[in-house]
Amino acid sequence: MILTVTLNAAMDRTVAVPNFRLGQRHRAVEARTVAGGKGVNVARALKLLGRPVIATGLTGGATGSRIVERLTEEAILHDFTRIEGESRTNLAVIDPTSGEQTEINERGPEVTSEEVAAFVEKLLYLAQGTTICVLAGSIPPGADAGLYGRLVAELRELGVTCVLDTDGELMRAGLRAEPAVVAPNVAEAEEAVGHEFNDPDDLGLGLAGLIEMGAGEAIITSATGCVAIVGEGSERRRYEARIEPLEPVAAVGSGDAFLAGYVAARYEGQPALDCLAYGVACGAESTQHFGAGSLDRSEVERLLARVDVRELDVPAEVA
Repeated sequence: MILTVTLNAAMDRTVAVPNFRLGQRHRAVEARTVAGGKGVNVARALKLLGRPVIATGLTGGATGSRIVERLTEEAILHDFTRIEGESRTNLAVIDPTSGEQTEINERGPEVTSEEVAAFVEKLLYLAQGTTICVLAGSIPPGADAGLYGRLVAELRELGVTCVLDTDGELMRAGLRAEPAVVAPNVAEAEEAVGHEFNDPDDLGLGLAGLIEMGAGEAIITSATGCVAIVGEGSERRRYEARIEPLEPVAAVGSGDAFLAGYVAARYEGQPALDCLAYGVACGAESTQHFGAGSLDRSEVERLLARVDVRELDVPAEVA
């Protein structure tokens, strides 16, 4: 079983607005509202890929009830901890004429230490039948910034492979707990290691930095694919996986689809190279759909042939 954790779950509304301009009145030509948050998006994609997954996290209020109802409608197994505060609602505006997207994300509800403790107890119970746990996205106000690090440490003691996808101090604290895999995008990786990537060599240094900070393996995703350092010791390898970008319908959640594809392949015990390629194909295919975490499994298989994966030199400091 695969677990996905979404501590700051949301109802995500995506609208398509041609020629979107700030300060102007517009009419949307398309709209979709789904249960969201990074972990939920990953769970949706895993379900569509035919992998066994349970979504867990925190939900509260009428919005939280809607999140759970939508997951039930999608036949996504779930077991969330209820909290008193109202779960958030996020908005993404897609301009189909330019491909640009604007996201407005609420901070989320305040949570108490008692609510977090109840969730941790549930998570550790669910983890007893789990192979991989994906910890993804932000945490709500009131939760300690070291929460992901604590969860990584406790799950590792249970023999669960932890995959972490977050940013800022949450990522840095999580790295100190030595997760098996981290998978930030370029901006998140830059923030974690503390410097910008201005040329291709900087991506290698960024991966090395994530490894030095505690990651067992590191992946940095981008619009065209990913770079990664995988393996341990003398078996460590660096890969670049790329695909020619498709004309997007919406790119919201493509990173979550990548992560779902990577985890799906890893769950099946596929080699690292194949896991990365499958993730890139999933991320690319998801851009053809309106709504985060949506993809077509048969189209993913078709796109696999278009993913180019090559091995690169591992930076000396992590070789």
